[in-house]
Amino acid sequence: MEQKIHQGRNVKRFREMLGIKQEALAFDLGNEWNQKKISMLEQKDVIENDILDQISQALKIPVEAFQNFDEEQAVNIIANTFHEGAVANNSGYINCAFNPIDKIVQIHEEKIALYERMLKEKDEMMARLEKLITK
Repeated sequence: MEQKIHQGRNVKRFREMLGIKQEALAFDLGNEWNQKKISMLEQKDVIENDILDQISQALKIPVEAFQNFDEEQAVNIIANTFHEGAVANNSGYINCAFNPIDKIVQIHEEKIALYERMLKEKDEMMARLEKLITK
């Protein structure tokens, strides 16, 4: 059993997500529109293409969004895609891909190696200067 996409409900969802009242959408669509007509439109399963085009321009949302958005599919995608640790949330839990202590140890070892190279170069430079002075 194939689930039909309710275009009127999609118009309502997107309008509400944008924080636009029915009266405001009616005003944007022109003089022949009013709040009651928008309410009736949002109850329709299928909306005519020319009206969808007008709504698309008024809300600045592609026509395809009204024609193809299926809330049940969106919920399934979100439920199957996101899991604990997939995104950082406000709980303060962050799932690191590396151990911070190991990273600090690695940086410390690199710093020691750099100092050792610098000391070796200093010793070589001092030896060359002593050689030049004794000549």
